[in-house]
Amino acid sequence: MKAPRLKLISFNLCPFVQRARIALEEKELEHEIEYIDLDMPPDWFFDISPMEKVPVLLVDDKPLFESMVICEFIDDISGNTLYPKDPFKRAQQRAWIALGDTMLGSVFNLKNASTESDFKRAKAAIIDKLDVLEEEMTDGPYFAGKQFGMVDIAYAPLFRILTGITRYTGINFYADVPNVSAWAEQLLATPAVKASVPDDFERVFEASLKRPDTAISKMIK
Repeated sequence: MKAPRLKLISFNLCPFVQRARIALEEKELEHEIEYIDLDMPPDWFFDISPMEKVPVLLVDDKPLFESMVICEFIDDISGNTLYPKDPFKRAQQRAWIALGDTMLGSVFNLKNASTESDFKRAKAAIIDKLDVLEEEMTDGPYFAGKQFGMVDIAYAPLFRILTGITRYTGINFYADVPNVSAWAEQLLATPAVKASVPDDFERVFEASLKRPDTAISKMIK
């Protein structure tokens, strides 16, 4: 069976795009990437993205949208699934991925909070969920043990953001969650995760934290 042509429509800071990139890199699937400016997207973008969000994966020019839908499609066409074979365990992992989605929402609120109280509220929500994750962690090095899987793909972009915020502000999200901290460190050292962002990611990420209208910009050292 001929492999489909894959093209990922992306934005350089988007954690949901990073999920799709990690899956593509982990499965070693040939693909193209096109980065767009979400503030001024091209007209054709609205024809392929009903939710007007990235990522969108073009499969032989036919669009797929939503990050985990894309990741599961990549998993389906490449063999050696990143999910457990047991239906209940697979469903459990999808539930933990849903928790990760809520945490990314809190991270968005944290980065964009305009007041200190909003910032603290978002920070507390993130730390509360990290505490929940800590109770679930195995001996590692990955979420479900020795095998890199779909939950790892879902959380790696979150950990990249939290680790970056720590580097620029000194806030330690992992102070009371050593197992999660070790998991995050392992994920950020994983080749597919490292390859999932463009070369200028660090510069663009730093600039995003320094926006003058946000509470976090006042905390940057």
